[in-house]
Amino acid sequence: MGKPDLGALIAQTIAPPAGERDIETITGEILDAKRAGGEAILTIGRCLIEAKDMLSHGEWRSWLEERVEFSERSAQRFMRLAREWSNPTALSDLGATKALTLLALPPEEREQFMAENNVIDMSARQLEQAIKERDEARAAAEHAVVEQHTAEAARAKMAEDMKLLNVRLSGANEDREQAMQDVARLEAELAELKAKPVEVAVETVVDQAAVDKARADAIAEMQAKLDKAKDKQKQAEAAVEVMKRSMEEQEKAAKKAAMSGDVEMAQFDAFYGQVKEMGNKMNDLLIKARSREDKTVAYVMEKALRYLAEAFGGCAE
Repeated sequence: MGKPDLGALIAQTIAPPAGERDIETITGEILDAKRAGGEAILTIGRCLIEAKDMLSHGEWRSWLEERVEFSERSAQRFMRLAREWSNPTALSDLGATKALTLLALPPEEREQFMAENNVIDMSARQLEQAIKERDEARAAAEHAVVEQHTAEAARAKMAEDMKLLNVRLSGANEDREQAMQDVARLEAELAELKAKPVEVAVETVVDQAAVDKARADAIAEMQAKLDKAKDKQKQAEAAVEVMKRSMEEQEKAAKKAAMSGDVEMAQFDAFYGQVKEMGNKMNDLLIKARSREDKTVAYVMEKALRYLAEAFGGCAE
């Protein structure tokens, strides 16, 4: 006993209204289109869409296999072509496989791609590779634009940082000059005080010991002012040196960024050099503190350095 014609049974159970197409008509058109090929691929897709709307899910799969000999996956491909393909003439030369591959391109770019590439003479694999290379080239170009914008923004930020460093350096130089002037003035006043005869506020004092003590106190007070001014000068000079080093490192970072394009790495390298230099200086201070009898300061320094080591170590985890 032969296999029943499922398509005919389905057609018998479906009574289309007068004037509408039935499943048998659609089936026949698909079979004719399969034999014709070329532009008929779109006819197959449109008929499949029409049939799918007409049949239930179970009927649809059976009809595909029994009547038109399509898998559901193949049917979906033909239907997609019918929905999305806009150039029926080119389809006859391409075939379904390459036409489906071209659907990966946006509709507005499809015609241009076909014009720029000999798609007709390509194999399906070559076409896939050409589209892949096109997408990779476009992604690389977009990434390059993003990197360029990022680099430009970083360079602008570094330029602003350099301006700020210049302002700070100018201020540090002014502070140093003022400190140097204060030291020179106090040194002159101290020298004058030591050379002058005794002049104290209490003129009634006649005790020589008291006079000598008053003179020594005045000299000591002036010396304290001078020492304080010298400390301030040292601090100002140190601040100037720090600003100069920061500017040098910033300039190095800018040069590296310009050459490598890796702004983050260049800045990291600059900061690494600064931190390393500061670490060496802190270690020298710790060694001096450890040589004291009172180990309190050394203990505080050690604790601070351990905290820094843990903090930096945590960044790398």
